[in-house]
Amino acid sequence: MLIATDGSENAEKATSYGMNLAKMACAEVHALYVISTQHALATRTVKGWSEGLEEYLKNQGKAAIGDVEKMGEKTGVKVKPVFLKGIPTDEILEYAQENNIDLIVMGTHGLTGIKKFLIGSVAEKVVRHSRIPVMVIR
Repeated sequence: MLIATDGSENAEKATSYGMNLAKMACAEVHALYVISTQHALATRTVKGWSEGLEEYLKNQGKAAIGDVEKMGEKTGVKVKPVFLKGIPTDEILEYAQENNIDLIVMGTHGLTGIKKFLIGSVAEKVVRHSRIPVMVIR
């Protein structure tokens, strides 16, 4: 099972659901955090600032994965931490395919209106393009 996390409150809810399911299924969890290069592209021209942003995102990732690992310890589920860098949707889908993942679990923040139209959500794109079942927790 793959639990994609960004450290948000919704990701924590998804982690909780995923861990309970993993425990019942005796499954191993791959806890995945993607350092988004989409943010880096927007800040590439300001050297130093983009490096600082990437370091910040790495630290956020360590904390997010750490939360999943702690929940795994509490529930008795083995957790494999995975850090990737790239476009989150692409990295999630590619990792799941290459590692024979049976289920992707992730949260959504429920964007609506024009913001959703312009940006789209990672969860929505994963659901739309995944060949693997996806459980999205609101």
